[in-house]
Amino acid sequence: MRGQNALAAVLVAPLLLLLAAAFLVPLGTTLLTAVADRELADTLPRTHHALAAWDGEALPGEEAFAAVADELGVALEERRLGPLAQRMNFAAGGQRALLLRTARAADGLTAPYAVSLPALDPRWGERDTWLRLRDATGPVTPLYLLRALDLDQAPGGAVTRMGEEDRLFLTLFLRTLGVAVIVTLLATLLAAPVAFLLASLPPRWAGLGLLAVLVPFWSSILVRTTAWFVLLQREGPVNATLVALGLTEAPVQLIGTRIAVIVAMLHVLLPFAILPAYAAMKGIDRALIRAAASLGGSPVQVALRVYLPLAFPGIAAGGFIVFLLAVGFYITPALLGGPRDQLVASFIALFINREVNWGMAAALSVLLMGFAACAIAAARLLLPAALKGRLSP
Repeated sequence: MRGQNALAAVLVAPLLLLLAAAFLVPLGTTLLTAVADRELADTLPRTHHALAAWDGEALPGEEAFAAVADELGVALEERRLGPLAQRMNFAAGGQRALLLRTARAADGLTAPYAVSLPALDPRWGERDTWLRLRDATGPVTPLYLLRALDLDQAPGGAVTRMGEEDRLFLTLFLRTLGVAVIVTLLATLLAAPVAFLLASLPPRWAGLGLLAVLVPFWSSILVRTTAWFVLLQREGPVNATLVALGLTEAPVQLIGTRIAVIVAMLHVLLPFAILPAYAAMKGIDRALIRAAASLGGSPVQVALRVYLPLAFPGIAAGGFIVFLLAVGFYITPALLGGPRDQLVASFIALFINREVNWGMAAALSVLLMGFAACAIAAARLLLPAALKGRLSP
């Protein structure tokens, strides 16, 4: 028995290592990045120590002023000031300019620094400036997660709601979840009859049908999205067909609309809904269907009371897969959607590639995973109960 357990552990170990390397480590790194706040401690250690002991009531003592004046100059000379300046400027606009100006003038400052620093820039004489620095003493911060929820952290740590003109991300999350739900519902509704047809066909024809389902996997998402860009443009075949059928008098704008995004995403994700549903339906024992019919059940009753409950796990699994993939879509909305059709993934890419703000990108990723997990948990609780209530005698 011990030998069998040891062999099983050896066989499972590579899978566990792959799971840790591909999922647990990236997830843990993302969670830590979303709350990490080490820039001040790494760049200005003396200032960090002085502010950690400050009560925040009045301005800090001369020790903090002297530490800031000395360490900012050294950090600029050693080219270490960039991350801290970016972190502070994200918390409040204008902080980057304040730090750079002070760092450049550090050599000309003289004691007492509690006088020379405010003389250089009056903001050093304001308590809010020092409170913002103290809020960055870390090692963790809620700032990025709060901003991703359209909330702000005032000097001193108080949480406030951002101005209406600055609120963006809650609407973005709702848009992402809404598009994902629509694509999931459409994919599920289309996949169920296709899977039923494939499961009912003879093996030869079912194999050809599965081949047709799998053919899209032979090309990348970028290629399939680009194909839809060609199809949906004003001079493309879709507009030509609409005009020829008399449905529209002139070509309509399809590129840059929500419809284009949903159609293209549905095309890409539909196979992920078909395959689990087909696997579940193919495994249903046909004797159960014949037994239900022999007991007097009508075709509709047999379908709703026997076939659908047995196929439901596969249909639901396909829906969950489509939903998880849809909430993280980037290429299709970026190419086919307008400014109001971009999803969370587009802003994650923006903060990584253009803003170089890893904390905000990680915060958006964490919240997106959290919202998706909540939606899936709710579906797992509600759908079986609703199906049971609908199909019960």
